[in-house]
Amino acid sequence: MVTSPVELYKQAYSGLSRNSWILSLVMFINRSGTMVIPFMTLYCTQILHFSVGQAGLILGIFGLGSITGAFIGGKLTDRYGFYDIQVAALIVGGLLFMLLGFQRSFTMLAIVSFILSLCNDAFRPANSTAIAYHSSPENKTRSYSLNRLAVNLGWAFGGAIGGMLASFNYHLLFWADGCTNILAGLVLLKLMPRSVIKSNHVIKERPTGGASAYHDKVYIAFIVLALLFAACFFQMFTIQPLFYKSEWGLNERFIGVLMAANGVFIALFEMVIVHNLEGRRHGLKYIATGVTLAAIAFGLLNFMPAAKLSATLIILLITLGEILAMPFMNAFWIVRTSEHNRGQYAAMYSMCWSAAQILAPTIGSQIIIWGHYSMLWWVMTVSCTVSAVGFVVLYKWKFAR
Repeated sequence: MVTSPVELYKQAYSGLSRNSWILSLVMFINRSGTMVIPFMTLYCTQILHFSVGQAGLILGIFGLGSITGAFIGGKLTDRYGFYDIQVAALIVGGLLFMLLGFQRSFTMLAIVSFILSLCNDAFRPANSTAIAYHSSPENKTRSYSLNRLAVNLGWAFGGAIGGMLASFNYHLLFWADGCTNILAGLVLLKLMPRSVIKSNHVIKERPTGGASAYHDKVYIAFIVLALLFAACFFQMFTIQPLFYKSEWGLNERFIGVLMAANGVFIALFEMVIVHNLEGRRHGLKYIATGVTLAAIAFGLLNFMPAAKLSATLIILLITLGEILAMPFMNAFWIVRTSEHNRGQYAAMYSMCWSAAQILAPTIGSQIIIWGHYSMLWWVMTVSCTVSAVGFVVLYKWKFAR
């Protein structure tokens, strides 16, 4: 019997706990206010009249604070619990966004940026731990997919509103980002009081990892492979738009549509795809397949004609690879955790992606200088291929029966 599309979507979104939906709502509100970072380079150069080099340093400091915040957030989550860390990070982070908008000197902007990023990204491992806590073994991957859906919708909404606010007054970005952070914290306090945590606890699977994430050799190998893929993946949002503009001659409006298509495609199809795949095969197999699709997409950039159809096909391939890889990456680290070390595992995973955000534009730009864009896409193709093979080897080494 063929299942109707309506029934497929109903099944994909059913069975998730109320608290999983609340956490995703909090994430959507939080990400809807993500307006400062995307416009920080323009703000530094156009409003504060910093050099491009100084603007780049500010973004680098944001990245360094992000890695530090993820590490500290994981430690604090294991010690004090995910609830208090989420609330504190959201509300304090909101106030710091407002404070950042008053800074005019490079030194003070750098200092406040680091503290803000540290605080803001302490939220991520706490939130990841909370999602794991409020999901069951049967729907943990879909719970993270729902959270990713909230992130993508929030980014799309925030980017659109941020562009309008920036065209009117850049300082409104800081207030909007700060207010949405605080609103997200207040929504969490209102809809999920601290008292509900114990009553909603569900029994988890026996952890497959060690006592510490930092001594779990399998997990460390997984993180290295994930970092290799992530550094390639972020080229889609950093170097690839520049390539489409300067080498293929595509206009900004179409490039913006392509970037939005990534989020829309995820919003429409990820939950359904994950629902139909979850539990059928080991997650590492799906991850390897997703990373392989990304490798193919980057390779095609050196072969496909410079056309809108080519660019669209490549973005869709990378997006499909993202859908297959990322939800199952989250599921992989969850089953290796216990109640006492989940923050460590979440922190390492968050740090991996924070590091990739720094490495992607840094390494990508240097490769272009030395070997042009064609060299960059070959390096990305080989790197993704190595990562995919690594995930297959990791599966056969530890999980194949």
